Amino acid sequence: MSAIAVLGNGRVGGNLAAALIRAGHEVSVADRTPGAAADAARRARIVINATPGAGSLDLLTALREELRDKILVDVSNATVDGPDGLPADLIHPGSSLAEQLQEALPETRVVKTLNTMLFPVMTAPTMLTQAPDVFLSGEDPQAKQTVAELLVDLGWRDEWITDLGGIQTARATEAAILFVPHVIRSSGFTPFAISIAR
Repeated sequence: MSAIAVLGNGRVGGNLAAALIRAGHEVSVADRTPGAAADAARRARIVINATPGAGSLDLLTALREELRDKILVDVSNATVDGPDGLPADLIHPGSSLAEQLQEALPETRVVKTLNTMLFPVMTAPTMLTQAPDVFLSGEDPQAKQTVAELLVDLGWRDEWITDLGGIQTARATEAAILFVPHVIRSSGFTPFAISIAR
């Protein structure tokens, strides 16, 4: 059991928090207000960033002390939204939110994951008709192993989890968000995930 803080109490954060509680973890949920986020992060071993990606860097940089020596699991994508509210472009082209977070928080172990799917799949990957993939990006192997164990608690099988390497690989998975609006416009909000056929 781990002490986990989920920052962000919307659909993504609420879904993750509920599933982690069911798996037996001690979970606190905080909204985006700095005081609530700082308090939750201070008491946790693992912090999950489920806040909207456009504001995540500023919010989390302000929590540098609270996040020191913690694992920060970043599930957000930093995008500019189009008129319909769907992602239209990346805020950090040629980089990624995860890379920006790791640079701003050098004493925090950032792991990027769960950002290549619609949110219901994060905690129920078996809902899909074919096996999905989930990816890990980060500099610290032990932190990635810890996050992989959390993914198993969320219903992911070991063979569906792929460690892509260092934090720079997050720019590839974050760019996958650009598929999302086109798939949604074509097929609606039916749950889906990126899957690598092997």
